[in-house]
Amino acid sequence: MEQRQQYVTIKGTKDGLTLHLDDTCSFQILVDEIEERLSTHLFESNDRPLLAVRLKIGNRFLSPEQDEIIRSIVRKKNNLVVETIESNVISKQEAIEWMKREEIVPICRMVRSGQILQVKGDLLLIGDVNPGGTVIAGGNIFIMGALRGTAHAGFNGNKEAVIAASIMRPMQLRICSIMNRAPDHYGDEGNEMECAYINEEGQIIVDRIQFLTHLRPSLTRLERGMM
Repeated sequence: MEQRQQYVTIKGTKDGLTLHLDDTCSFQILVDEIEERLSTHLFESNDRPLLAVRLKIGNRFLSPEQDEIIRSIVRKKNNLVVETIESNVISKQEAIEWMKREEIVPICRMVRSGQILQVKGDLLLIGDVNPGGTVIAGGNIFIMGALRGTAHAGFNGNKEAVIAASIMRPMQLRICSIMNRAPDHYGDEGNEMECAYINEEGQIIVDRIQFLTHLRPSLTRLERGMM
């Protein structure tokens, strides 16, 4: 007798259950098999502790309605609750938001006192940030000019973000939630670009930009795709 193909694989872990769901069959077939596989006394007993369920759906995208159907099936079992549903695909809106966070936004202008320039991804500013001006980025900040105002990189929680400027003379530097006020006096302005980053002690350090190659190798995104 030919064995029927299984579309749902259940694996127990110390943290609960993981359900691997086939991404090639129809949604209805998937629903029917989830119902069947979970319809045992093991998953319907009131005496057993609550188990977290993680669903891995591969290259399948669930609509909000389909998502709720699967969650309701699991909820019907007295000791099961859906913790996460993991998919390899995302919605168009999620993709747009991801692109905004990852893209480098080039802007050519001067940020004057009282002005605030903010982007979701990396900021490449071709111009100066005057005292009283502020630039904010979800990622890194690169300034081809003088930074004499305030710069806040990684505002969405990215501690790996950096701030680089041709002339680093800020009123205030912030990376993630760490803040560093400028010293009272600077030395002579040189021609060497500098960068700011969070070190292992959780402090903002300003150093020569050449150090970034070793500190943040992920910054060289384009080189990874070159011969």
